[in-house]
Amino acid sequence: MKLVNSISRMSTLVKMLKKEGKSIGFVPTMGYLHEGHMSLVRAARKHADVVVMSIFVNPLQFAPAEDYDKYPRDLNRDEELAGTAGVDIIFCPAAKDMYPEGYTTYVDVEGLSSFLCGVSRPGHFKGVTTIVSKLFNIIRPDIAYFGQKDAQQVAIIKKMVKDLNMDIEIKSMPIVRERDGLAMSSRNVYLSEGQRSEALVLNQSLAKAAALVKAGERDPEKIIKTMAEMIAKKPSVKIGYISVVDSEKLTDLRAISKEALIAVAAFVGKTRLIDNIIVKA
Repeated sequence: MKLVNSISRMSTLVKMLKKEGKSIGFVPTMGYLHEGHMSLVRAARKHADVVVMSIFVNPLQFAPAEDYDKYPRDLNRDEELAGTAGVDIIFCPAAKDMYPEGYTTYVDVEGLSSFLCGVSRPGHFKGVTTIVSKLFNIIRPDIAYFGQKDAQQVAIIKKMVKDLNMDIEIKSMPIVRERDGLAMSSRNVYLSEGQRSEALVLNQSLAKAAALVKAGERDPEKIIKTMAEMIAKKPSVKIGYISVVDSEKLTDLRAISKEALIAVAAFVGKTRLIDNIIVKA
């Protein structure tokens, strides 16, 4: 496995791979890897000749008051996990190289970026789409893999790829959970034992929502109310939003008639977590 820090070196490797006719599967991450990331690598390993993972904590997607400086980082640990899972190349550039002095170019997907997490995190998805488009240009993947836990991010990236005529297939992979149901996240390490226990209510409330839909409930307001009541019983969990939306357009639904995304964001203590589930009428 190669660890590449230089953009020019990465570009040279990509040119060599393309010349050899190799397909590239790409897994973008911010590091501090967990089983969710590994599942993406294993999927890429099945479909591509070469698997490239990026590890880059992107400053553009953090607001000033967010956790950029304390976001968990451990490159040695990540290298070991990535190598075991089957990554061929880790691309780990420096922020000063990705955003050199005088940098002023950004990619912004309007509309989709203004819903759900975009309401409380203005500019977040502009940072996401900017870095992902840069990584796509450097790595030139045939297929890129993203986790369904960040459902809004996946929808936005698919829209960006379509609108900008990028010849890249975007694959969304299922949420990977801990044995107790908590969606895997690098931020889970912030949680105390008590907070982690209470954080389980997010997945539990989504499971209740899915059961209601299966039983015939089609009213988003009733589903949201039931979820909110469950979550309110956990003192350390404060709801950011609960939404029932169209799974592609991300617009609020008046009734569930086909496929819907039920998404929740909450602060558990000071840690912001998200989770979601897709349901069908």
